[in-house]
Amino acid sequence: MTNSEKVAYLKGLMEGMELNRDSGEGKLLSIIADILGNMAQDIEDLESDLYNLSEDVDAISDDLSDVEDLLAGGGKDEDGDGDDGEEPLFFEVTCPACSKTITVDEDVLGLGRVQCPNCGEMMEFDYDHVEAAPEEEV
Repeated sequence: MTNSEKVAYLKGLMEGMELNRDSGEGKLLSIIADILGNMAQDIEDLESDLYNLSEDVDAISDDLSDVEDLLAGGGKDEDGDGDDGEEPLFFEVTCPACSKTITVDEDVLGLGRVQCPNCGEMMEFDYDHVEAAPEEEV
C-alpha cells in the first residue's frame, strides 16, 4: 500500500468515525490528514524524479564510458572489430603564439588544426614539417 493509499484510508476512517469537523479535535485531525496527503504526494513526486534522474545518470555513464573507450584507443577500427594492434602515434606541437609545447595524437593532427589549451590560439598543422615524438623505451 502506498503512502497516498494509506492517507486515503485514514481519511476514510475519520469519515466513518463521524468526527465533528467543527470541534477542535476534528479540525486538528482533518488538517493533519491533509498535511499527510500533501507529504505523500510530494514523496511520490520525488520518487518519480529520482527514477528519471537515475535513468539520466545511467545514460550519461554509458556515454562517458564510450568516450573513455575512444580516448583509450578502444574505439572501432575500419574493420569494426576494435583494436587494430597498433599503438597510436603522438606528436609534439609548439604553439606559435605562446611557445608552449603540447602533445597530440594522430587523430587530432588529422583534423588539420586545434585550439591551443594554454592561450586559445588556433594552431594549424603543416604535414611537411611533422616529426613523430621519440618513443620511450620500456
